[in-house]
Amino acid sequence: MAESTSTQRRMTRFFQAAFWILLLVLLSLYFSGYLDQRNNPNRNLAVIDLEVSSEVVLQSNRNGHYIAPGFINGHPVTFLLDTGATTVSVPERVAKKVGLTPGRAVRVSTANGVVSVYQTQLNTVQLGGIQMQLVEGHINPHMSSDIVLLGMSFMRNLEINQRAGVLVLKLP
Repeated sequence: MAESTSTQRRMTRFFQAAFWILLLVLLSLYFSGYLDQRNNPNRNLAVIDLEVSSEVVLQSNRNGHYIAPGFINGHPVTFLLDTGATTVSVPERVAKKVGLTPGRAVRVSTANGVVSVYQTQLNTVQLGGIQMQLVEGHINPHMSSDIVLLGMSFMRNLEINQRAGVLVLKLP
């Protein structure tokens, strides 16, 4: 009987530990999705038909930034919309994945000071249903993240309207 009670206790402890581990895993998955949604509310930006959809509506993240998925030369990237950037600025790691060719070295002013970047041309840039061709860009070897700054070389021909954490980009 003592052996039966000991086995019962071990089984009880095992099921308690399994319950807590399962609960922690489920909470971790839930909060991971919650944080991802809070930091990038546009991560599931969908395009139904490029011919019909010439407007993109983005929600700002908790920091007030507009981050969204898109494509450069058909390759998926993550954009941070930056109206203060003259051109599309592509981190060097992303540029290699996308197959961009570095051109002439130029010096540009950034939030982190003056840096050397390489001019390049992006055959296509797509954000939602808005696609542009032959967009001026820079390959920036000094960017530490893989987020592409979507600058005015892409947005200059768009109607831009921002209100209450919502940004609407539209082809005129």
